[in-house]
Amino acid sequence: MSSIEYQHTFTALDSLLERLTPLWQLVAFECDHLPWQASFPHLAQKVWQLDDAEIDVIDADQQLLIDTLLPSLIRDLKQSQHQHATEIIEQLSLLVFTLPTSSISAVSKQAASMAEQHTDLAHFSAHIKGRKWQQITAFSEQIDPQYQTTLTRLPILEWCAGKGHLGRLVAKQQQVEVTSLEWQANLCQQGQAFAKQWQLSQRFICADAFAPLNPNETIFYPQQHVIALHACGDLHVRLLDLATKANTQAISISPCCYHLIQDQHYQPLSTQAKASKVKLSRHDLQLPLQQSVIASPKQQALRLQEVSWRLGFDSLQRQVRGIDAYLPVPTVKQSQLSGSFADFCLWAANHKKLVLPNDIDFDAFLQRGIARQRLTKRIDLVAHLFRRALEAWLLLDRVCFLQQHGYDVSLSEFCANSVTPRNAFIQAIKTTA
Repeated sequence: MSSIEYQHTFTALDSLLERLTPLWQLVAFECDHLPWQASFPHLAQKVWQLDDAEIDVIDADQQLLIDTLLPSLIRDLKQSQHQHATEIIEQLSLLVFTLPTSSISAVSKQAASMAEQHTDLAHFSAHIKGRKWQQITAFSEQIDPQYQTTLTRLPILEWCAGKGHLGRLVAKQQQVEVTSLEWQANLCQQGQAFAKQWQLSQRFICADAFAPLNPNETIFYPQQHVIALHACGDLHVRLLDLATKANTQAISISPCCYHLIQDQHYQPLSTQAKASKVKLSRHDLQLPLQQSVIASPKQQALRLQEVSWRLGFDSLQRQVRGIDAYLPVPTVKQSQLSGSFADFCLWAANHKKLVLPNDIDFDAFLQRGIARQRLTKRIDLVAHLFRRALEAWLLLDRVCFLQQHGYDVSLSEFCANSVTPRNAFIQAIKTTA
């Protein structure tokens, strides 16, 4: 995809998200009805026709979710008086936004996998959990100089390195110098010990990524390749800011946890995003990460019980306080769900320093909670139609930002969704000063 195509795609996504904001930019726990029902009656009818048990199955499969709800949404748009209805319907194709797979062929990956069986990498990775190791090896293949010849022999800066697993693998495979930045001293010590054990050119800098740069030590510089696998929220945004200011030659990142930011609202990076009418709260930024995992019947029952009890208590506290606003309750231990709903309410009230009257009909509030739990599942299900589109919006904001700073940028997947849903890979190569 060219730079112009990235920008056009961002513009189309931005328009879609802005025009259908009522369907995804909301907090389900705060609602006592489908807030968009009047504008989208067929969609409302469809979600209430769904059996409670099948909602999690639908929610776990984005394509199934789209196939289930999109016809009703399109029907509502066709019957609406919205002046942009036809254009919105065309833009709905972006709900299935997919990234191209990596440039490394399946044959190359298979050969690498077979070669690995005959090396000492099995010992090298013995202390790393399987799925994490899969992510690390898949990511490292994207920055291998045999596939990216322009990056050959550039020293590596590994950002938010943890124990430096990724940097250590790159140092071993590519025989390049790696500097790993990590703020937790114990992780730096463990990582340095691993590097010494394997006699690798990897050094650790123990520093806070958000702290002002030490003027006596240059971390970012032009002839360098900066890498970051799943640096959360502001951490990878900080990397992009510092790397572009230093004109760093190459940047390879996989963003994660967009909601972990210091500001209350998302701070756009690119010119296009700064001009957008889409304004995102931390809650909105969690949408791309929300996907149901089909749990065991016992786990599913406990989850439904917790949500309905929370919502039942919420209805209770609104009446007692006389304030129609949601009141967050602390994390609930599983043992606290083994008692009665009344016990749960007394525990929650105690945490919130709320005195409850003696004549409360707890069963009535429990029934309200169960009804609201069914409602929130349906509100969230519709919002989840947009989780991939919103993540694409966020990714393209980063892509456009890098392009505006003179980088040739590509956006692809570095591994299968089954290995990690956060599988987007942004590769940027500096082309202009």
